[in-house]
Amino acid sequence: MGRRIQGQRRGRGGPTFRAPSHRYKADLEHRTVEDEDTVAGEVVDIEHDPARSAPVALVEFEDGDQRYVLVAEGVGTGETIQVGVSAEIKPGNTLPLAEIPEGVPVCNVEARPGDGGKFARASGVNAALITHDRDAAVVQLPSGEVKRLDPRCRATIGVVAGGGRTEKPFVKAGNKHHKMRARGTKYPRVRGVAMNAVDHPFGGGGRQHPGRPKSVSKNAPPGRKVGAISSRRTGRGGN
Repeated sequence: MGRRIQGQRRGRGGPTFRAPSHRYKADLEHRTVEDEDTVAGEVVDIEHDPARSAPVALVEFEDGDQRYVLVAEGVGTGETIQVGVSAEIKPGNTLPLAEIPEGVPVCNVEARPGDGGKFARASGVNAALITHDRDAAVVQLPSGEVKRLDPRCRATIGVVAGGGRTEKPFVKAGNKHHKMRARGTKYPRVRGVAMNAVDHPFGGGGRQHPGRPKSVSKNAPPGRKVGAISSRRTGRGGN
């Protein structure tokens, strides 16, 4: 029997695969307010959060509450943001979808009223509010998927800050190493066909090739469950 493959080690857990969550700033959720209330806060600072690629803003609200929020493009230190039903339609403000005009770009959209925000949270992305139906708000997510959400779900106006991040090349392996270490991702990732036969089902051979079909049953044991898991078709037969 060969050694455990990386998927088995990752599933078992351990310090190599554990994300450094003790360094993360906070859970970035929308501030909860009463139904008809609107609360304002001043952006005290724009900071980097190791947990994400987008910057975060430290906001001090008028009632003394301080918290980190996901910051929209164009919002800077010293500006005022609002959270509530009657907030102004401008980048950085958070309102229910029912109060946002159609066609406005939004981010940090809630999946259910009060869950704090689930969709469109990565740097440089945004969702689009397409239309208002009788009992739903139709939102197009960054993936292109169209969702019908509760009109009471809240969202932040604007595009998440940090856009264009992927356009800058890493240039050297050290930069990639530090990024992956901050994310708790195993790096570098070695291909199975480049390994020895003892290390991976695809390893060994006089040249780099799997040596067996890459499609595998979803009921296969963990040591064999590599490649195209439960593939819908294999390329044999059909058009």
